[in-house]
Amino acid sequence: QVQLVESGGGLVQAGGALRLSCTASGRTFSTYAMGWFRQAPGKGREFVAAIHWSGRITNYADSVKGRFTISRDNAKNTVYLQMNSLKPEDTAVYYCKADSVWPPSAGKYGYWGQGTQVTVSS
Repeated sequence: QVQLVESGGGLVQAGGALRLSCTASGRTFSTYAMGWFRQAPGKGREFVAAIHWSGRITNYADSVKGRFTISRDNAKNTVYLQMNSLKPEDTAVYYCKADSVWPPSAGKYGYWGQGTQVTVSS
């Protein structure tokens, strides 16, 4: 069992930056691929970024490439999402996920955090 807790969301102006954190309980964090997903009002949950359990492979959605960076610190059981040059269309609830398969999917299998709200004003 893995429990995930996200933090770092908030309100920021367009062009600003935020860093999200997701800390996992348990001793098996390093064996999971980690992903960030987001869900805007009235829309489905979409993939944002993922990092392999080794930390050597990352994937990004086209909409965030060059602006967002995912990283992990296995010693701290934490995955991060650095978000720069934020746009109003980045407004959503952001969720982290621990998945035993690569790449992480938006499906129900795996472990999800409770989400953190990111709001970007224009």
